[in-house]
Amino acid sequence: MIFGRILPGAAVSIIVGNLFYSWQARRLMRREGRTDVCALPYGINTPSVFAFFLFIMLPVYMQTRDHVLAWKVGVLACFCSGVLEFCGAFVAEWIRKVTPRAALLSTLAGIAITFIAMDFALKIFERPLIAMLPLAVILVQYFARIRFPLGIPGGLLALLVGTALYWSVGAVQAALPDVVWAPALRPPHWAGGDLLSVLTGEYILTYLAIIVPMGLFNVVGSLQNIESAEAAGDSYPTMPSLAVNGVGSMVGALFGSPFPTTIYIGHPGWKGLGARAGYSVLNGCFITLICLSGTVAWISQVVPMEAGMAIVLWIGIIITAQAFQATPKEHAPAVAVGLFPSIAAWGRMIVSNTLTAAGSNLSKVGLSAFTGLVAIRGMIALEQGFIFTSMILAAISVFLIERKFLLAAGWSLAAAAGTLIGLIHAHRITESGEILPIFFAEAARAFWPMAVGYLLFAALFAACHLWSRHRQEWVEH
Repeated sequence: MIFGRILPGAAVSIIVGNLFYSWQARRLMRREGRTDVCALPYGINTPSVFAFFLFIMLPVYMQTRDHVLAWKVGVLACFCSGVLEFCGAFVAEWIRKVTPRAALLSTLAGIAITFIAMDFALKIFERPLIAMLPLAVILVQYFARIRFPLGIPGGLLALLVGTALYWSVGAVQAALPDVVWAPALRPPHWAGGDLLSVLTGEYILTYLAIIVPMGLFNVVGSLQNIESAEAAGDSYPTMPSLAVNGVGSMVGALFGSPFPTTIYIGHPGWKGLGARAGYSVLNGCFITLICLSGTVAWISQVVPMEAGMAIVLWIGIIITAQAFQATPKEHAPAVAVGLFPSIAAWGRMIVSNTLTAAGSNLSKVGLSAFTGLVAIRGMIALEQGFIFTSMILAAISVFLIERKFLLAAGWSLAAAAGTLIGLIHAHRITESGEILPIFFAEAARAFWPMAVGYLLFAALFAACHLWSRHRQEWVEH
């Protein structure tokens, strides 16, 4: 199922998107007469992988013990997410216009500094004998801008050095795959009939609460990455970029992939590494090759993760720095405010993983056990829908800095509405310790105090607007 249906389907979506974004970059290169244009990075949407697997495919399998049915429902969810992404492309430019750059980039910075940079920084210092020399290679080339002999890219050199250390030092028990790999073509198969067989209200309505938030998450995340690319000097049109993103997810689903694709984080980092338009084609072709030949597991055992962690760490650093460098200096506090939800999400993940390692979970321990130690309720609430919460809090901060109180009040009202419908903050904890989103009436009943808090935000900001206008009129009089 994995090597014969899912990965070949993912390969179709990846090659389609990468070819488009490479063509788009070359078009921009010709139009502006530049040679330093970097294509938008594109691939599988990692948050959707976990969400669709844990909250859609796994429950279907646990209820039916039918892995084929679980895969079909996952394919359906992927296709629906693609439709939502495609439709979102037609309103995304308006969202981009009304949202300050600091609000768009601070969300990416929060994800970059926590889930990307911090996570890999800890892993590097956990395996110093293998991972620290590749880190030094990356820092020398991309901070000190040293050119290595024969023009070898720093990223490639880091991979080679890390892999050599992995196999020679003996700090890790490295072993070749149990089964010697032999080339075997695994072409993609049409899955449209499988999708139609589960196209019923039963599955769509049951898992709409997962599909819709993840689809919106994908639209907004891709939009933020387009803004990040523009801040790095490469301006791409919003509508076609997001539309092809949605098409990629739909095409992948029609060929058996249950995982949506996305314009993902990292454009400034890839551009700093020297990537241009052609890297997107190379990336798409290579991923397609290993997916269709079934060599993914073999490669992951030959090339250690430690060899490439420094590259990802550097990308996280560059994205975080960009959020402060590409926004007006006075908006820096707003960028800092936008980091909090991502930090809360990362912190909650650490807490949950620690409890899991101890054979427990949040439900077994009880939230009251954290009283006086960690504000766990606030951490979980701030984590839910954190990509939206980060945008909202950063946007409010920007408009307060600019003394545009009515706009700050408007964003506060949007936050109150988002809380009541369950887009942000609202959640419930299952007996197994999982944190699931809740929507509409259930969200309103449980989290109305949070919505009232945002309404008080709006009332205060509106009062500040009236007071500042009255004071200005009094001074002029």
